[in-house]
This record gives sequence, C-alpha cells and structure tokens, in this order.
Amino acid sequence: MCESVPMTVLVAYNPSPHGEAAVRTAISEAARRRLPLHVVNLAPPDGADDAARSLAALLDAAPEGVDVQPVTRRSTGAEPADAILDATEASGASLVVIGSRKRSSAGTFLMGTTTQRVLLDSPVPVLVVKDAYDS
Repeated sequence: MCESVPMTVLVAYNPSPHGEAAVRTAISEAARRRLPLHVVNLAPPDGADDAARSLAALLDAAPEGVDVQPVTRRSTGAEPADAILDATEASGASLVVIGSRKRSSAGTFLMGTTTQRVLLDSPVPVLVVKDAYDS
C-alpha cells in the first residue's frame, strides 16, 4: 500500500541574495497555495551558523498560516542538485523554488549545473528566481 505524503512547496536555500529571493518567493507561493513550506539548506558546513541565522530571520517573516516545516540540511559531500531532488520526493513537493544568479555572457549559455539538473530531473514544476531583475 502506498503511503500518502502531503504536498508542499520546497525551496532550496543558500546564503546569497538569490537564495534569499527564492525563500521569499517560496513563502509567497506556500501562502497562495495553502501548502506547507519545506526548506533545504544548501549552505556549506563552514558557514552553517550564519546561514542558519539568516534563514531563520527569513522564515520568521512568513505570514501567519504558512506552515514552515523543519529545515533539512544537505548532508556533507552531497551534491546540491541531489539534495534538492531527494528532498523533492521525500517531502511530496508540488513545486520546487530555486534561486539563480546573473551570469556573464559566457555563462549564459548554460545555467549553473545545479539549476540545470533540477530543471531537467525534477518530477514537479520548478520556479527559478533571480534576486533582482534588470530594468
């Protein structure tokens, strides 16, 4: 018998402007969809405490009614894309939100390998968020 997993909005957080933008957008999407929010913290171990504080501040700003689930940390040595994709399945996500930074003209040919892998391999829709848009 298949166990039912409730749907969630999953966000991949890293301590950067685009990671913070992804969390803010995911909070909005979770509120709009009336779904719990699941966060995967991708911060490297050497900056884990500062990243956790920044993330906590963002999550504390979530409006009343947004059910923020316990944060999942990427395990040491795990590739970010693998951590995101594994959490997508484990949480029953119906949407994945990830941040993407602006790339140089040479870098625009390919998005980051993490973003590309998640876009190609995710079983659910992926929303890619920039931290700022050009005017």
